[in-house]
Amino acid sequence: MRIGPHVRSVAEGTPVSSSPSQQEPLSFADVPRGDLDRALDELVAQAQLVLRTQGRLRALLRANQAVVEQLELTAVLRRIVDAAVELVGAQYGALGVISPLGGLEEFLHVGMSDELAERIGHLPEGHGLLGALIDDPSPIRIRHLAEDPRSVGFPRDHPPMDSFLGVPVRVGEEVFGNLYLTNRIGGPFTPEDEQLVASLAATAGFAIENARLFAETERRRAWAAAAADVTAAMLSAEQDDALAILTEHVLELAEADTVAVIVDDGADLRVAASAGAGADLAGARVPRQGSLAAELIADARPALVDDASGRARPLGDGRAIGPVLGVPFHAAGSPDGVLVVARASGRARFARSDLEMATDFAGRASIALELLRAKAAQQSMLLAEDRGRIARDLHDHVIQQLFGSGLELQSIAGSIESTEIARRLVPVVGRLDDAIAQIRTVIFALTPPTRSSRDGIRHRLIELASELASALPAAPSVSFAGPVDLAIAGDLADTVLAVAREALTNAAKHARADHTALSLTVTDDAVVLEIADDGVGIRSDRRSGLANLEERAVRRGGSLTVATGESGTTLTWIVPITEEDQ
Repeated sequence: MRIGPHVRSVAEGTPVSSSPSQQEPLSFADVPRGDLDRALDELVAQAQLVLRTQGRLRALLRANQAVVEQLELTAVLRRIVDAAVELVGAQYGALGVISPLGGLEEFLHVGMSDELAERIGHLPEGHGLLGALIDDPSPIRIRHLAEDPRSVGFPRDHPPMDSFLGVPVRVGEEVFGNLYLTNRIGGPFTPEDEQLVASLAATAGFAIENARLFAETERRRAWAAAAADVTAAMLSAEQDDALAILTEHVLELAEADTVAVIVDDGADLRVAASAGAGADLAGARVPRQGSLAAELIADARPALVDDASGRARPLGDGRAIGPVLGVPFHAAGSPDGVLVVARASGRARFARSDLEMATDFAGRASIALELLRAKAAQQSMLLAEDRGRIARDLHDHVIQQLFGSGLELQSIAGSIESTEIARRLVPVVGRLDDAIAQIRTVIFALTPPTRSSRDGIRHRLIELASELASALPAAPSVSFAGPVDLAIAGDLADTVLAVAREALTNAAKHARADHTALSLTVTDDAVVLEIADDGVGIRSDRRSGLANLEERAVRRGGSLTVATGESGTTLTWIVPITEEDQ
């Protein structure tokens, strides 16, 4: 085949050549070159997208790692917000913890200084756009907050915010809270940002659950260790001291503000021990009507009260408290008191696990209290036996000897001619009679009361003196004359006891006395109650404090006489005995 004078067939092995003047420059057609440029541009763009995506995935991995490194719940929550802000380049971020009662119970923020937050005032409570995310836990992404009708604006001094991204944080099936991000640097939040934050929120849910489990494990360990310590301490202490030890430990374990043990005293309830902000409640009376403590005792079951701030008399004294945990104390199978654990109004509520741990703790403490009561009963029985023996010896020997000595002295005084000696013997006989009366009072106090005698005015006054002994430098001396238990009963006995209590309490508060004495005498037609002390006397501006005592006497047709001076005070309260009193 002929192909031209200067070109040979390739098949013949001769290279094709031409002269330089016949060579043309290498070039591509315009259409194929444009396709290649576009292909290269797309390849570069895809490579950049891959690099950017890879970088953001690395950032997500770093964020996930930062979140799961912590075990303490507060630190975990703070890490979640920090990681979310860094992941999408937001200026501000926050995590709102949803309250079981609605709204937000905790709000952690990033990007805003503490000083600015303080100027703004209270943190968000879950209204407006934040509330919308609580009501419908689905991601919300907004280019401009001002254009969204759900936005309710910002309080004074709040920094301006524009773009917004909100993503719920779930712990299992429960919505724990929401992540809020605003002011993305470089433009509005993108769908990719939403996916990244949603992925971080999923990891955050696992981290929160792990932190919760760790915290609960630590709390259970602390409660168990404290229960062992408290049980040992209670068994080696008196009952009142044991309850004080218990309240102090519960105050710390439950992170509470007020802890009180309230027992059923019959007519009213009484605060047997307290700690924290309510430490001054110890010994106070709690009415049965209208108090939360009475409701908890009546219910006889462990209970959680999320917010008691709206109750008029939560513990009986009207002080405001918030979340409350109540656990009944059982003795001999029946509830006789309640452990009240309270936090201040506005603080986080107690969890169900807190109630379980406190119930277990109270159960162990109840066993220790039962053992303590059994030990006290045994000691009381031994003491009663000793007192009975002493009382019998005093009655059978000492009183008989004194009585015989008094009769002999009277006989001697009547048989001698010397009037001077007889005159001197008469007061000696009187002092022996007084000694016999005092010994009889001691015998009465030493003798274990029977069911009928326990309600008598004699025993009630002796118990009152023992009750108030701790408030006085020394226990008041008590004496009786006449048939006091026969003549003083019912309403008159209650009035006498109330007058004695108020008078002794006033002496304890104001008299600064070393000794106090109470005597009750029944004559043929009157009751005479006398309270004397060796204190500083009653100032004129304090006389109004006796008005109640005088009113009680006048109401019964009696009177109150006050003798006071630098050497002490004597109150003499006299009322007639009427037929209604007998």
